[in-house]
Amino acid sequence: MKPLDRFLSIVSWPRALVVLLACLCAVAQVRAGPVQITDDRGQVVTVPQPPRRVASLLPSLTETVCALGECHRLVGVDRFSNWPDAVKQLPQLGGGVDPNIEAIAALKPDLVLLSTSTRARERLEALGLTVLELEPRTQADVRRMLGHVARALHLPDPQGAADRLWREIDAGVQAAAQSLPPQARGARVYFEVSRGPYAAGAASFIGETLARLGVQNVVGAELGPFPRLNPEYVVRANPGVIMVGNRSMQPMVMYPGWQGMAAVREQRVCVFDPVESDVVVRPGPRLPEAARIMARCLAETAR
Repeated sequence: MKPLDRFLSIVSWPRALVVLLACLCAVAQVRAGPVQITDDRGQVVTVPQPPRRVASLLPSLTETVCALGECHRLVGVDRFSNWPDAVKQLPQLGGGVDPNIEAIAALKPDLVLLSTSTRARERLEALGLTVLELEPRTQADVRRMLGHVARALHLPDPQGAADRLWREIDAGVQAAAQSLPPQARGARVYFEVSRGPYAAGAASFIGETLARLGVQNVVGAELGPFPRLNPEYVVRANPGVIMVGNRSMQPMVMYPGWQGMAAVREQRVCVFDPVESDVVVRPGPRLPEAARIMARCLAETAR
C-alpha cells in the first residue's frame, strides 16, 4: 500500500484534508524565505517576509502593484497615484520628492516603494522600514520593474507573473502600432513632457513607443531620456507633429519662434488633457493605452 493510501485508510476524509492542508501550509512557510533585490540605486534590499502593508510613492509603482493583482496590499500612496480607482480612497502620503515621513510611519508599512529621485530613503530606513527604490525610464526598465515588484511581494511565481504581464503590455503596444494608418507613419515628432521645455527623448520609454509606432523622434537618444531643451532646438528640428503632456492644464503658450513652425500653423499639435497625460507619461502597465493615445494623435494629424 502506498504511503498516501495508508494515511487515508487511517483517518477520515475530512480530518485527512485538514491535516494535508496544514502540512502544505507548513511546507509553504518553510520555503518562504527572505527575498533579496538589487534596486535601481544598486542597493541590495532584503524583504524578509511577504509584505502585507505596502506604501507606494510613485504612480507607476502603484499601478504595477495593482496590475499584478495585489492592490489590496496597498495602505497608502503618493498624491499623484490615481489609477485604478481603488487607490483614490487610500491615505495620501505626499509626493515622491516630498513624502510625509510621519504619515508613512504611522501606517506601519512592511514595504515602501519609492523612486530614486526621492531623498527619503535614509529617514525611512532609520525608522526600521524596508525601502525599495525603482526608477523606470525605458521599456526595459519597466519590464525589470515588474519582476522586482513581483519578487518584493513574494508572489508564488514572481518571474512568471511579471513575464505574463509584460507580454500583455507588449502585445497591446504592438496592436496600437498596427492600427496606425500608413499615411501617419514616418512623421517627425516632438513630445513635450512638461513645460521647460522638457522633452521625451528617443532613449525614453515614450521615445521607444513612438519608434514602435513607426515615427521619428526629433530629440535624439544622445540627449538622454528627458532632456531640458532650448525652445530654439525645437524650432530648428521643425517637427511635423507636436505632442504635449499638459496635466496641469496650463494655457498652451507657444515658446518664442514656435508660431512659425508648420506644425503649429497647420494645427498638427496634440495637447493631452490631464487624464491622457497621466497615461502617456507613466512607465508601467498602461503603456498600451499610452500607445493608443499617441496613435490617435498621429492618425488625426496625418496629412
